[in-house]
Amino acid sequence: IVYFHPEEGEQPLPKHGACNLGSINLSEFVHNPFTKDAYFDTSDFVQTVHIAVRGLDEVIDENLDNHALPEQRQMAENYRNIGLGIMGLHDALIKMGMTYGSEESIDFTNEIMYLMFRSAVVASSNLAKEKGAFPAYNHKLLDSEIIFNHFTSDEIAVLGLDTYGLRNCSLLSIAPTGTLGTMLNISTGCEPLFALYYTRKTESLNNGEDKYYKVYSGVVKEYVEKYGDTLPEYFVSSGMIDWQDRIKMQAVLQDHVDTAISSTINLPEDITVDEIERLYLCAWANGLKGVTIFRDGCKRLGVLTHGDKTESKDEVEPQTETFTGLGRGDIVECSNDLIGKKRKLTTGCGSLHVLAYFDPVTGEMQEVYLNKGSTGGCANYMIGLSRMISLLCRAGVDVYTIKDQLDSTGACPSYATRSAVKRDTSKGSCCPMAIGNALVDMWKEMQEDIGEVEEEGKKNKQVSKQVEQKVEVKKEIKKSYKEDGIHCPVCGEPLVFEGGCNTCKSCAYSKCD
Repeated sequence: IVYFHPEEGEQPLPKHGACNLGSINLSEFVHNPFTKDAYFDTSDFVQTVHIAVRGLDEVIDENLDNHALPEQRQMAENYRNIGLGIMGLHDALIKMGMTYGSEESIDFTNEIMYLMFRSAVVASSNLAKEKGAFPAYNHKLLDSEIIFNHFTSDEIAVLGLDTYGLRNCSLLSIAPTGTLGTMLNISTGCEPLFALYYTRKTESLNNGEDKYYKVYSGVVKEYVEKYGDTLPEYFVSSGMIDWQDRIKMQAVLQDHVDTAISSTINLPEDITVDEIERLYLCAWANGLKGVTIFRDGCKRLGVLTHGDKTESKDEVEPQTETFTGLGRGDIVECSNDLIGKKRKLTTGCGSLHVLAYFDPVTGEMQEVYLNKGSTGGCANYMIGLSRMISLLCRAGVDVYTIKDQLDSTGACPSYATRSAVKRDTSKGSCCPMAIGNALVDMWKEMQEDIGEVEEEGKKNKQVSKQVEQKVEVKKEIKKSYKEDGIHCPVCGEPLVFEGGCNTCKSCAYSKCD
């Protein structure tokens, strides 16, 4: 049930630090698998955690004389770091009839990992009572957030944690367990099954030559042998799980791990860069320490591959990647169920109406119409600009890039005059800039509308705000190379020094030396 893999580098370490890792196979604790009576033996699990912590602690002493450098020995001896982790999590979930990433599976994982960390702390404290705390122990370790999230003040006193301290500075680490998982034919680490069956590439077993093996996952084989080859819905692979659910699972795991987690999110080949950006921002919003992704179809073939793909330089065609995943020259066709929004702008020439239409699913802008008011500007100019903006939207260009181009058009004398006299103009220093600001404003509103109707509306709204913050930071960084540190006294935006004048690109304020 417990497998040790000492001295592997599976997590960030301090200088001269060394990993001392072990993993518990969670699937072995499930009784009556694949039935309604399936349950997880928590009593046996707690006992195993205690045994594993003691075993990893003994590995430290056994290995002290094997370190290459005296500094490594000193670090191991002074801090006695261990990294107890898990594997077979997905197998355990399947045996209990749970779909990886479902609310039920996340709640179950939360309970098991909560129990695991508590048990590891108690086991380490018992060892400290028996053999002494690690030499560099500081009582402030018990003031850490993770300790207080798992123990009350009374429990800390009753269990003697504050009296004896801990034998080990760190306790839990979820390594990838790729070799161990393959050897045992179980799901690796905390990750879902890559596939119900997969092709594995190996080089070291064939004198450096690539060889591919078709391997069926052990839990699938076990089910098929008992119940036939019709698999229930909870048999899912990594490619069938939404990345949002992967992030939720990693977030709940992280709450109970005091060092590192190895987890790779597998993404489809057609995922866009925009969605990958959302993924990273969602991970950040959920407080993840880090996240790793692998997109199917990358030029560098993965160790695990779908189907019978092989890596051959002669067979790989050159690929050109665009910002949104669309091919060069591809134009998205507009549907008839778009959602429209409108803004009325006041410009140097009068009123201007901006209508933008968005995809109801993705929230991305697809069409824009510009109409002048009774005293507005040139109608043909507005028609031409609106058609070009619409074309950019359907070609996959994001709204902030469009705004950036519109912001580069400079100040308009009519706009500046009306801004100075009536001060009723829309934000910007010319019609294109005002249009760009309106488009971004409507796009933001559309993202909020989508967030409110989705099941995870609150989190999506939070991610949307983080996207906006990130873009605003990008915008400021982009402007910073021209800034002289002075801000506009009218609108507060940074001033740009051009032609001997400090000019505001936002409201057309200008002051010359």
